[in-house]
Order: sequence, then C-alpha cells, then structure tokens
Amino acid sequence: MEQQVEAYRDYLIHERRVSSNTREAYMRDIQMFIASVADNVSMVDDIRAYHVNHYMYQLKRDGRAASSIARIAASLRSFFHFCIREGNLKLDPSYEVERPKASSKAPEILSLQDTERLLALPDESNPLGIRDRAMLETLYATGVRVSELMSLNMEDVQPKLGFLRCMSGKERVVPLGQVAAEALERYLKDARPQLLSSSSQADGLETSEHTALFVNVRGQRMSRQGFWKMVKKYAEELNVSFPITPHTLRHSFAVHLLSNGADVRAVQEMLGHAELATTQRYVEHMRKSSMKDVYTSAHPRAKKK
Repeated sequence: MEQQVEAYRDYLIHERRVSSNTREAYMRDIQMFIASVADNVSMVDDIRAYHVNHYMYQLKRDGRAASSIARIAASLRSFFHFCIREGNLKLDPSYEVERPKASSKAPEILSLQDTERLLALPDESNPLGIRDRAMLETLYATGVRVSELMSLNMEDVQPKLGFLRCMSGKERVVPLGQVAAEALERYLKDARPQLLSSSSQADGLETSEHTALFVNVRGQRMSRQGFWKMVKKYAEELNVSFPITPHTLRHSFAVHLLSNGADVRAVQEMLGHAELATTQRYVEHMRKSSMKDVYTSAHPRAKKK
C-alpha cells in the first residue's frame, strides 16, 4: 500500500494544494489506520467496511473526541476516493460506516483538588500500587492519549531529563513534570522489576514485552482494557458526580494548563492535536465556566436564600 499512500501525498501537494499542516494530518490519519490493519491487509483493495468499523470503534474506546474521529473518517474517505479514481479500489469501504458527529457537550474536568485526591489513591506499599500511581501521574503530567501511554517503551521515557517521546503517527516530545518523573523512577526501581520477575512467563517473554514501560501482574504490556479497569476502580473511590475515564485526565491536563496561562498552541502541540480548533474547545469551556462562576458570586438572586 506504500505506493498508493505516496501517490496520495503527491495528490495532496500538487492537485489539492493543501497546507502542510492539513497534509500532515491527512497522512497521519491514513498511516495510523494502515498500521492498525497491517496484520490482515496487504493491499488497498483488501480493505473492507468491517476493518474501518473496527478501527472507528477502537478510537472511540481509546477516548478520542467525536470531532477527531469525524476528521479521521473524512481523511480515510478522501484516500479511498483517490484510490478509486486511480483504479486501485472498486468500492469505498467507508461508505456504510456511520459518520460520527462532533459533540457539542463540554468535556468533564476534574478540579485541582479532585485531581490531587485521585492521584493519591493508589496504595504504594505494593508493586501494583506503585505502578498505578506512576501511570496516573504520567497521564496527568503529559496529557497523552491512552493508546500512547500503553505503547510507551523504556527508551521513550527520560525521567531524569524530564520528557517522554510519543510515537503515535508523528513523533512528538512532551515535558514530564518532577512529581511524575519521581513516580516513574520509583516504579522503574521498585515495581517493574518485581512485576517482570514474578511472572511465570518472564523467561519466555518476547523482546517487545521486555521493552514495555508499563506491565501488568503477568509481566506483559499493560492493555487499554486493564488501564480502563484500573481508572474505574479509583474513580469509584473518588466518588465525584460524573464518570471518570482515562480521557478525563487528558481533558483536565489541558484545562489546568490553559487556566494557568499556557499558550494554546503549546498545549495543542503537547496534546498532539492536528487542528487548533480541537484545542480551542478547552478555552471555550474555561470561558463558560468563568462566566458561570462570576454570575453565581455576583448576582443577588443566583442562589436561593
């Protein structure tokens, strides 16, 4: 499929004449989809609707925003239509895929106090608790996606230097705060070796498992499902008024940065958003929250006496 992807890149440059940012977003969306189906598909005309449906479902499970999923679906449709035009594909496999609509609902955000409470919940007297604390701290400190967190390898993280590297489509480097760095260093020293050595399969693990940053009790790479269950457990202990998912920490990361004066484009880069508009929804969320707070504190009849 490499040939078709490169031909599509040339098409975007010379015929569509899209901006470099738009082109990068299209190519990243297409390359990530192709990577997800690479084990089962070798040619473009092997792609079926169920491949696209399954990928969209995975994106939703990963907590990707509806606006992002809609953009990815549009990127894939554009690529498929190009392949049809070039005679490499007969039918558009995304034709019957439901087109997600961007939600206008504001994301749920944890307060600073609730964030601190959540991060303090893991019991660090055992290896799993140390790992859980490191994972939660890393997620909140960097705002990475769940899939990116699960994909991290040992060489992607430099706690002493204060950064980690994400390889989701386009590589990006994200700062890592001191608190998260210390939690990671403790995990690497006191928990990860125990989780690897306690596994009965440790000697037979593939090299890729040995390089995984976060591992489960069997010494294998932590799965998205395992992490979701872990977050759900702590969310129930926290007992706030709305459901907490791993993406809640990503939303909170963005809003807390912007609330403290961070530049929106810097936050966009850290989050890995292809479009500034996706990041700006957090600014709109802050504006509405601020208006509500002002009204509640200033209007004489905002609260019933």
